[in-house]
Order: sequence, then C-alpha cells, then structure tokens
Amino acid sequence: MARQRTRFVCQACGSVASRWLGRCPDCHEWNSLVEEVEVAVRSAGGAARIGATALPLREVSAQRHPRLACGMDELDRVLGGGLVPGSLVLIGGDPGIGKSTLLLQAMAQLAAGHGTALYVSGEESPEQVRLRADRLGTLARELYLLAETDFDAIEAQIARLEPKVLALDSVQTVYDPALTSPPGTVSQVRGVASRVMRLAKSSGLPAFLVGHVTKEGTLAGPRVLEHMVDAVLYFEGDRFQSHRVLRGVKNRFGSTDEIGLFEMTERGLVEVPNPSEVFLSQRPLHGPGSAVATVLEGTRALLVEIQALVARSYLAAPRRMGTGVDFNRLAMILAVLERRCGLRMSDKDVYVNVAGGLKVVEPAVDLAIAVALASSYRDVPVDPETVLLGEVGLAGEVRSVQQTEKRLREAARLGFVRAVTARSLRNGGAAAAIERIEVATLAEALVAALGDRYRRAPAEPDPFADDEA
Repeated sequence: MARQRTRFVCQACGSVASRWLGRCPDCHEWNSLVEEVEVAVRSAGGAARIGATALPLREVSAQRHPRLACGMDELDRVLGGGLVPGSLVLIGGDPGIGKSTLLLQAMAQLAAGHGTALYVSGEESPEQVRLRADRLGTLARELYLLAETDFDAIEAQIARLEPKVLALDSVQTVYDPALTSPPGTVSQVRGVASRVMRLAKSSGLPAFLVGHVTKEGTLAGPRVLEHMVDAVLYFEGDRFQSHRVLRGVKNRFGSTDEIGLFEMTERGLVEVPNPSEVFLSQRPLHGPGSAVATVLEGTRALLVEIQALVARSYLAAPRRMGTGVDFNRLAMILAVLERRCGLRMSDKDVYVNVAGGLKVVEPAVDLAIAVALASSYRDVPVDPETVLLGEVGLAGEVRSVQQTEKRLREAARLGFVRAVTARSLRNGGAAAAIERIEVATLAEALVAALGDRYRRAPAEPDPFADDEA
C-alpha cells in the first residue's frame, strides 16, 4: 500500500516545511525551499517489521578485522592506517582539485592488492575514465568501471561482482528510483547515502563517496550526510599550485589531526614523504620578513615558512591580510608588538602568508609570526639556521607549547642549529643536537632572533606616551 506525501525541503540546511515559503525559517536563505514528493510503502495489516535482536554488550564479538592498505601511504595515514571493512568514507573538495584522480589511483592500488574493486562514475563516460587511467597508469586487471546513476542497477552489479571495495563518484549524481525527487536533492542524497551505508555495514564492503562542495567550501547537501559516514576527508589546495593536502575532519577509526601531502604532476598525484623540505625549498635565506616555525599535524612535525611584509599605508584604515593564519591571532600579535615592543603598526599595511599553501591554526606559530613582522618592519633578516617556537600572550610573554622536543628533533634533522623557545622547567636530551635559546618575553625573542642589528635600530616613538602622561 503506497502513500504519497508532499513536503518542501531547504536545499541549504535540510529543514522541512509543510508549505512553500519564500525564505527558510531556520537558515534564512531566500528561494531555497524545493518541493519533494515522497512515496511511503506500508505493509498490509500494519505488521511490525522484525529487526535485529538486542544483545548484552559483553556478548558482542570483539574481533578486529584487518585494515585494507590503499597502497598510498599518505592516504593510509589520514585514514588512520588503512581502510576499515564496512566503513563509509566521504571525500570532498573544490571542482578540479583532483578528487577523481586520487580515487582512481587508490582504487587501482586496492584492486592490485586485495582483489576486485568497482569504480562507479556518475559524471563521466567510460571513455573519459579510460583516458585518465591511461595517463595515470592505473589499468589494474581487477578494477571494474561502471557508468551508471540508477542505484538499483549499481546494487545489481555489486551483487554480481562481489567487490572488495566500492567507489561512488559522485553521490549527488546517483538517484534512488523509489524517490520521485530529482538527483542531487536533499532527499535523494540522503536516501542514496543511507542505502550505501546499509550495504556497507551488512556486507563489510568499504565504500568511498565523492561529494560536491558549495561556493563556501562546505560539502553540498544536508549536514546529515556527514553524520552518516564514518570518515570525512577534504582535499585542499590551489588549482594553480602543484601541492594538495588531504585533511581528515571526521574519523571514527582514527585521528582527525593527520594530513597527507601530494603533488599533482602529469602522471597524477605523487606522494610527498618529506613535506618540510618541500615547504622550505624556495625559502630566501637572507631575506627580511621570513621566519621558520614548527607545527604539528597529527603525529607529524612539519617546518613551515612564515612570510611577512610591513609597508607604509596610504589608507585611512591600513590593510591587514593573512593567508594560512588565523586573522584574529594576527591582529592580537600586531597589538602586542605595538604595545609591548614599541613597533608602531597602526599606520602600516601588514601582509602575512604561510608559504606552500598550508593552513596553520595552532598558537605555536605566534612567535614566528611576530619575529617575521619585526624583521620586515626593521628590514633585518632572521638567521636562516634559526627556528622559532612559542605562543605569544597579551602581556608580551612567550609561552611553551606541547611536544616541544619532537618539534626540535625535526628542526635538527633538517639542519637547523638554533631554536628560540619559551623557558621550560625540563631540558630534553633528545633534542641536544640543536642549541636552545630560552626567552621569557617577546622583546627578548626579537633580540635573540634578529641579533644586535635589531637592538641598534632606532626605536619608534611610543604611541601611548600621551595617554600615560
């Protein structure tokens, strides 16, 4: 017995209304409500469905299934060691960033190492995918290709092939025939993802889903899509640069702090096993406004270059621009430099950039940002063999950060001989290969990093002298 129900679903937030409205009452977006017709099937007599039986938690099997290695160490790192059987992984990213390239390479490696793999393409023809596979060299014998958008037909091919892993590119193009709404709508995306999830959990089939993103950079469709899957990975990077970063924002089977670094070449994506050397490869050794910091991305310590430019402003409101850094922390550091160190920044244009396109949000780069700004302000270069590590407080103090010794070991491995850090009560012997200069205030750190030339530079007049008088 079938029953139809008409409702209006917001394409922006997924909220449901009983009638059409010009503006969504939840997210306040205009013209975002779309009419959808659902067909509900009720069993005759209203008999209750017999489902699974509840078991005591102690009786549930604790057997651990081995992970499937994807053959790409950077991808395995972000997944937490490999692909868990029965897991659902959602990969998002800007158009043209390389999601399909990454997935095709990973599926070829999985097919070569574990058996049959099924790649479902809902956006490209088989000939287009074959041309990409020829260019990437991913013509694995056990890799099967299916160009289909009807999930019933896809499920029939899954039953026939019994693959070890499934890839769906993309979830917005596949539709469930039981729903009357068009592909890409909220109900279709939710319904297709729900069917893939039930299939994966019941059969132990791991599955990749590719998701489109909106102009704001978030995954398109309802937020429930991210809650249904086991892992959400974002493929980030600039289309006009060669490096790509794979970042996990949700992972039920591993850490979300790990990143994977790839380089886009003519032969596809190439893993970058040593990101620090890549980020520092084109660093100017004696250029003002350049400082090196150490950041932690999961279990990996990376060295990144912080670039700063301070120039006289001819605007009523000087510009403040930061790429790859938190804008609020940049504003705070500028205020501390002006108030505690006598560097007048209120009439200067300030630009800060993290070289290589990496986004850094942890406070461990505060000291490097401050030193780079002071270096550009006084036109005094930082010692190229010095690395900076510390958090800057509002009182001008320099605070220690976590896992300092691990960061210093990475700096020593890459040839740095000196580190300016906050004072610590412990002296780790593991980083004895690098000289450690401990400072208590930001003013001490500027002298330690920039040397006597900074000390002899003429001081700016205190902008708060009149207020204090």
